[in-house]
Amino acid sequence: MRRNLEFRTSDGVCLRGWLQTPDGVAHQRYPTVVMAHGLSAVKELFLERYAEIFCNAGLACLVYDHRNFGDSDGEPRLEVDPWLQVKDYRDAITCASLLPEVDRERIGVWGTSFSGGHVIPVAALDRRVKCAVSQVPFIAGLRNAQRVFREEELPLIRARFDADREARFNGAQPEMLAVFGDRGSFAALPSPEEWEFVQGGGILGTKLWLNQVTLRSAEMMMEYEPIAFIERVSPTPLLMIVVTADIVTPTDLALEAYQRALEPKKLLLVKGGHMEVYGNQFELGAAAARDWLVEHLTATAH
Repeated sequence: MRRNLEFRTSDGVCLRGWLQTPDGVAHQRYPTVVMAHGLSAVKELFLERYAEIFCNAGLACLVYDHRNFGDSDGEPRLEVDPWLQVKDYRDAITCASLLPEVDRERIGVWGTSFSGGHVIPVAALDRRVKCAVSQVPFIAGLRNAQRVFREEELPLIRARFDADREARFNGAQPEMLAVFGDRGSFAALPSPEEWEFVQGGGILGTKLWLNQVTLRSAEMMMEYEPIAFIERVSPTPLLMIVVTADIVTPTDLALEAYQRALEPKKLLLVKGGHMEVYGNQFELGAAAARDWLVEHLTATAH
């Protein structure tokens, strides 16, 4: 069963999504997963499939669009502010905890790609979180940028950031940037693998998703370091789902974060590149997340 919902963040922005609960059982408080998408995607892209799998295992899911994207409010549109998104995750936890269908003592978080990074500081800072799943996570902003851009490109990119900041200061509209681009293009995530995936998936140019973010989003990405919080997640149980050949959120950075994380933790290493968890290896990653969430949210029942 699914119903639409909306809630206001602590700074007054209205976020929209849905609460999905298991079918066939009414008047029950469920263990619940709070979920949001990666860098610029909206809830209708893949999250419905994850929520269905989790609900079939007896979990409720609160799924929402990040501010500035999809059905949620927020300005400027298409701007990704990672720390505001982290705060919004925590407001979504508050929303969930006040719903009559939710057991507020059994709330977990799930994130993927950019939001896979978010769940690390969320779980580290918010002890209402009883377990976390971090899938193909964005881990270390500066080192990530040093991998996806050539060294000689970085000063030019920073000059564009400065020019955009000055223009916005003088009242101009934000400069925009492609999220995914072909080899050699300037994009937030210049990955041939992801570019081929979105081209083949029929989502380019749809109302669901635009291949754009503000240029300032890329600047804030480069300054964002979820790995700084990895040791603080414990004692909250953490599952990390990492692919073996990730050039978008590099595999070695994710494995470094996992090694630094304290127990309880678990690693699932999936063969392939970043987009495999949404494609050929979807079932493997979703089942591992489901089992981890069920194990730890059910274990906290009282």
